[in-house]
Amino acid sequence: MLHLTKVAVGCPDIATLIERQREHLNAAGEARHLTRFMPKRADELVGGSLFWIIKHRLVARQPILGLAMATTPWGEKCHISLDATLIPVLGTPRRAHQGWRYFSAEDAPRDLLDTDGDVDAVPELMLRELQALWLV
Repeated sequence: MLHLTKVAVGCPDIATLIERQREHLNAAGEARHLTRFMPKRADELVGGSLFWIIKHRLVARQPILGLAMATTPWGEKCHISLDATLIPVLGTPRRAHQGWRYFSAEDAPRDLLDTDGDVDAVPELMLRELQALWLV
């Protein structure tokens, strides 16, 4: 299984990314993301996740449901269908980049819900501060 990373341009936090994703839901409840080119390894991505980078850190992921070319007013684009749910992950440093980057399942950060501690008991503001200090 293969994953993608993508910079969430203009999103200062996960809450903004969630709100932006709500604007891109289709009738089936899937989020859509358009990008210029079809990834060369598209077949390996279905079942993987798109990991979002905010402030040089992987912060959340969305499972990839499918990829297809779509005609838009701007020409042919790659349409990435994503699960509508954003899953927070343990903050992992990642440089900003253009386009996407592949990475393997072994390199993927763990979901916050998979951690041994009870992260849900930590207030969101405190959790963000701990992540900014690279403590979680």
